[in-house]
Amino acid sequence: MSGLALSNYRRLVIKVGSSLLVDEDDQLNRIWLEKLSDDVADLSQQGHELLIVSSGAIAIGSSVLGINKQRARLEDLQAAAAAGQVQLVHAYQECLRVHEIAAAQVLLTPDDTEDRRRFLNARRTLEKLLERSVIPVINENDTVATIEIRYGDNDRLAARIAQLVMADALILLSDVDGFYTADPGSDEDAKHIAEVTSINSETLAMAGETRSDVGTGGMATKVQAAGIAMHAGCSTIIASGVIPHPLRALNDGGRCTVFRASASPAAARKQWLAGALEVSGELRLDDGAVKALLGGSSLLPVGVVTVSGSFRRGDVVTLRSASGVDIGRGLAEYSDEEAVRLAGLHSDEIETALGYRGRAVMVHRDELVLFDND
Repeated sequence: MSGLALSNYRRLVIKVGSSLLVDEDDQLNRIWLEKLSDDVADLSQQGHELLIVSSGAIAIGSSVLGINKQRARLEDLQAAAAAGQVQLVHAYQECLRVHEIAAAQVLLTPDDTEDRRRFLNARRTLEKLLERSVIPVINENDTVATIEIRYGDNDRLAARIAQLVMADALILLSDVDGFYTADPGSDEDAKHIAEVTSINSETLAMAGETRSDVGTGGMATKVQAAGIAMHAGCSTIIASGVIPHPLRALNDGGRCTVFRASASPAAARKQWLAGALEVSGELRLDDGAVKALLGGSSLLPVGVVTVSGSFRRGDVVTLRSASGVDIGRGLAEYSDEEAVRLAGLHSDEIETALGYRGRAVMVHRDELVLFDND
């Protein structure tokens, strides 16, 4: 696709594969990473918020520990991940520090994005890092993951992260410059596809398997990841990462494929909340709280009159006015027992009521949808 404007996407999740970061000897390609860091710095200066999902720890660690990845057992790969992750994040830290950008390591397991309570915790952590202009470098926590529960590749992990932080675009840097009708490495008649607006059986059939013995993901996993991201209102861009300064080239109109989402991340999130089938409780609100919500604010404990139902943090609750009108739905920041103790209190009284310093809101404005009652 020509003329892609990254300026249309403020929050970006960038996925870097092992085959880009690691050479044939399982050594870190420092020169490539330095060029990528230059690109990241440029985009940061242009006002983008960036998160990096990076593979490479197992490949680097296998070299450090002298492990043959093809014959290694699970515990060998976990040890390799532990040894390699230190070097990987340190390299990112050094390369970004040149541009006076701080980096943070974030290791996740599938439960962190699938379980709503852990989902909210992970989101808050990443949001705080972005607020402080720190770039999260994210990887699967391979040191504790097992074959049964692991993501399997970081394309899907990157899509879950994009969903989690409500990113505007997910950039999958690959060894090809986009999506083709067939594997361009084996079919000379394969045609490049500039834009995809929906993923169907035909699209999936076009996706081939990986040609790299370094990473685990192929084009099929990239298309699956694009589907996850698009469902969350996040467009996905597949572009070449083998060229110098891949993000700069992309921003300058380099060839790529865009899997374009039809809705914004916020709209997709609110649509999901509005259609949630499982509602666990109810918060009855005073008139001041209803007015504040309509004005775009979060729900504070002081505006809650009564609490009913049985729910835990992250469960969907109905928001109702004092007269019983359904105002909307949201994800509870507290369990029902905690919410009962906090109802009617000011935020500075939370610590006294609970015995610990909790969250200032009962439902965050990013985690609620309001109904049109006109």
